[in-house]
Amino acid sequence: MPEVLVIDDNPTQLSVREAVLRDAGFSVKGVASAEAARDWLADEASSRQLGVIVTDHVLPGASGAAFARSLRDSRPAVRVFVVTGMDEAEPEYSGLGVTFLRKPCPPEELISKVREALDGEA
Repeated sequence: MPEVLVIDDNPTQLSVREAVLRDAGFSVKGVASAEAARDWLADEASSRQLGVIVTDHVLPGASGAAFARSLRDSRPAVRVFVVTGMDEAEPEYSGLGVTFLRKPCPPEELISKVREALDGEA
């Protein structure tokens, strides 16, 4: 089963997104920083089943945009959803092929978007 990687430095937001997606039947890995996400992605055995990434824009150490830019070098086709309330952040993602989800992102929208992305892989 494809795995969903959720990145958010806010422990409450991370737990909520993980729980929402798990309750919907997805396999989920949650991490609190872009650095932790990169470490997880570097472990081929762990990240082999990666299907979708859901990331916050504001992250410690590296923004969601910086993370997405570095991700495109190693995983150009993985679907990335950026959850943000900052419209001004969108230009930072130009050319990176991400989809924006507006905060607050209702659980049913998150589930629907992730399901659509994973179904598109089949």
